[in-house]
Amino acid sequence: MTAARDTWFFIVRQARNLMREPIWIALLLIQPIIWLVLYGQLFRRVVHLGGFGTTSYVTFLAPAIVAMNAFFGGTWSGMGMIFDLERKVIERFLATPASRLALVLSQIVRAALTSAIQALVILVIALALGVHVHEGALGWIVVLVAAMAVTMPFAAISQGIALLTRREATMIAVANFIGLPLLFLSSTLLATRQMPHWMQVATRFNPLNWGVIAAREPVLPGTDWASIGVHLGYLAALTVATTAFATWTFRAYQRTL
Repeated sequence: MTAARDTWFFIVRQARNLMREPIWIALLLIQPIIWLVLYGQLFRRVVHLGGFGTTSYVTFLAPAIVAMNAFFGGTWSGMGMIFDLERKVIERFLATPASRLALVLSQIVRAALTSAIQALVILVIALALGVHVHEGALGWIVVLVAAMAVTMPFAAISQGIALLTRREATMIAVANFIGLPLLFLSSTLLATRQMPHWMQVATRFNPLNWGVIAAREPVLPGTDWASIGVHLGYLAALTVATTAFATWTFRAYQRTL
């Protein structure tokens, strides 16, 4: 109970900090909309190649943008930890009875909640663009859950890297190094069938692609619920492993004080 209470306290604190900079709120909401509209127009004819499961590229793209946005939100979440480390905020909290686990877990949960809000905005915009979620309200819920499931393991990795490096420049370099290869080794923008064979094989081991599949299945006709369950399960297992990594790095940081 103490860890849960402290986690919620830190989440509220982080939300208040975000509210003090409304420009970030605007960017968090507007950026995924730009991706959806821009990519939707740029690649709208590629569905004629086949393998997309729909004749509407926007329908194919919308759930993938949700997963992609969640992925990048997770990989960049370590910046918040670096901000607190540089200003000695973490050291001050360590002088209190606050749960040590909550200091890390709150960053991960906050990133997941942010992704869910962004996912909801993307779905509303997609609806206005004519996207029909095949499974209705249940499909919307699955997409939101998929967004959170994608964010959490990458947010945990990001927290761990932030605690190990403690440098903003290094955090940015690592986020970019991880982000772009995983994006293009997924079915975010292109149907798997249109990729070279070696890339098709690589997508099976790509956590971002697991999220894309889980988010896309309830949107397209012929939903494969088993596939959704399997890929969300993969992401849950990865979250456990990466959270353990983040917790270990936090203990390593404590030993340096």
